[in-house]
Amino acid sequence: MASDKEGEERKVKRKKPRIPPLPREEFTDDAREVFAFWGEPNAWEEGSKTNVINTMGNHPALGKVYNVWGMHFLMHNSMHIRQLELVVLRVAWRVKSEYEWHNHVGYAMNAGITLEEIEAIKLKPADGPWDELDKAVLVSVDELIGKGRISDKTWKILTKHYDKRQMMDLLFTIGHYVMTSWALSSMGVEMESPDPIGFDLRTASGRIPGKTYKPGEVEDWIKTRGY
Repeated sequence: MASDKEGEERKVKRKKPRIPPLPREEFTDDAREVFAFWGEPNAWEEGSKTNVINTMGNHPALGKVYNVWGMHFLMHNSMHIRQLELVVLRVAWRVKSEYEWHNHVGYAMNAGITLEEIEAIKLKPADGPWDELDKAVLVSVDELIGKGRISDKTWKILTKHYDKRQMMDLLFTIGHYVMTSWALSSMGVEMESPDPIGFDLRTASGRIPGKTYKPGEVEDWIKTRGY
């Protein structure tokens, strides 16, 4: 459990966004289309409850295509859901994206990944409790970030398990979440939760992370995320 001092330190580290969410007085119909895309109640009138979406409202032309692109990787990915979430969390750890880490811990748990496994994502892939496919997708994150190319050895292992569509989704999923993490960190997009999950899997309140749901998976999916 995090101490009160640790909790205060986490709060102090938060900085004002460089590009803040679009103010209500600047809402346009184009921006509202960005906000309403994910099906949140009242998003057209009030904006999204998700800070990244409200930030993308500053640039509706980009926000609209980003939503379509991002929905593919989050909701319609041909990769197995377990490996998808391993990939996103490994990316978040490698590029130190607190935002993506916080949100995908709950998604990973909903996919059956344990807190012990999530903790192991921070280790070198060879040191974790992974089967052949798990290890290969984690290694692929490291190889793409570190060398810009998946090695022949890793590719051979991956193609034992994945078809061409899944291999393409793997490559672009890694790229998408690296790109998104860079953008969120550089724009200073704040996490919505008042009690974010740190890389140590602790929160300031001592809350134990639990399952969260992606858009539309359950009726009250927003409430499960603590926004």
